[in-house]
Amino acid sequence: MHKNNADIGENLERGLEERHIQLIALGGAIGVGLFLGSADTIKIAGPSILLSYLLGGFILFFIMRSLGEIAVEEPLSGSFSAYANKYIGPLAGYLTGWTYWLNWISICMAEVTAIGIYIDFWYPSVPKWVSAFTALIIMIIINLINVKAYGEFEFWFSIIKVVTIVGMIVIGTIMITTGIGNKGVIVGLSNLWTNGGFFPNGIKGTIKALPMVTFSFFGTELIGITAGEAKNPQKTIPSAINKVFWRICIFYIGSLTIIMSIYPWNKIGVIGSPFVLTFSKLGIKVAAGIINFVVLTAALSSCNSGIYTTGRMVYNLALQGSAPKVFKKVNASKVPRNAILASSACMFIGVALNYFVPNKVFTYVVAVATFAGIFAWFMILLVHIKYRKTLTEDKIKNLRFKVKGYPYVNYISLAYLVFVFIMMAFNKDTVIVVVLGPLWIIALIAIYYIFGLNKNADN
Repeated sequence: MHKNNADIGENLERGLEERHIQLIALGGAIGVGLFLGSADTIKIAGPSILLSYLLGGFILFFIMRSLGEIAVEEPLSGSFSAYANKYIGPLAGYLTGWTYWLNWISICMAEVTAIGIYIDFWYPSVPKWVSAFTALIIMIIINLINVKAYGEFEFWFSIIKVVTIVGMIVIGTIMITTGIGNKGVIVGLSNLWTNGGFFPNGIKGTIKALPMVTFSFFGTELIGITAGEAKNPQKTIPSAINKVFWRICIFYIGSLTIIMSIYPWNKIGVIGSPFVLTFSKLGIKVAAGIINFVVLTAALSSCNSGIYTTGRMVYNLALQGSAPKVFKKVNASKVPRNAILASSACMFIGVALNYFVPNKVFTYVVAVATFAGIFAWFMILLVHIKYRKTLTEDKIKNLRFKVKGYPYVNYISLAYLVFVFIMMAFNKDTVIVVVLGPLWIIALIAIYYIFGLNKNADN
């Protein structure tokens, strides 16, 4: 028999309050993908990128509901890795945990890349790798204090992002309807369809943008990870997940509608942030600096969450017998210090990439993170199907956060993820990951059997 969740015995502190969980869930979906990556997606799809984000938002909601159903019943910091271990088998838990670990390592590399770009706005003479190195050290220290310190920083990081996006939507709406910032000429919404139409690159462009759009949403599943350290997961998890779709509509679709109304989509550059460009149109130079600070905190926020998540995942993998025992240890604050430090050390690869290939690093790490994130989401959906099959009809009726539309929403979401993965094969920047991704899985399986991890899981 492999270990089940009850045997794993997590020893972490439930120090995350409801306000922390709500803002962590919100902040997880708002990061470099919106503030920086949206420029790339706009270039690919034009105004029709709004449909790409809408479709991706629906799929994200289906996946989070599947995760939430289990997390409410069994709140664990190991989350879907622990669930895969229990409901599919130890190999599945091992593959899910380490691949999700790779996902966040890659995301953090993207975040430190963004940090370098934003610092460059003020201090172009400072090498990007120096900014990345400094930011990473600060975030590591915060995560080593205790879980509440992580939650508190994430809370305020997210507040800054939310206030800014809402402010931009309000101010942008005023600019569009009154002409303020455009010499009194009312802009209106015509830019959404007058520069080559709503589908300037055809429906192909809308579809081609889906991998980058999907990447933008990675991090929302962090809700499941926080369940293991939430004070009242039965209340906070459903509340946070149910708001996911509306947050996508407001923060992604709302903000990008404003941006593409003010600027013709084909004039929004791929270097820098569309948000900075939009506020610069007001003619207030300090406004661009303020927004640059906000997007900097957004990148720090995701990096903060990445360190938190990878540490918890390695800790849980050690409890499963799928990582060295040294990572089982927690410090006096019940923080898995060794797991955090080991994972953070790998993130410095991103700093090195900023030094050696600063112009290509963002594209590469986004591609790697997209594969790893797709795999994690795929496993969440499979685990949920397996989980449901273990339940009696009475238990299904009594589920506290039951998924509506099961199993159809699972199958639709699985098909979407497979489609996005196939799409990556048709992009010269991501095709390498379509090859390397399966090789990563094969390598993990080889390590699993060569080093006898399968025997550890059975002990």
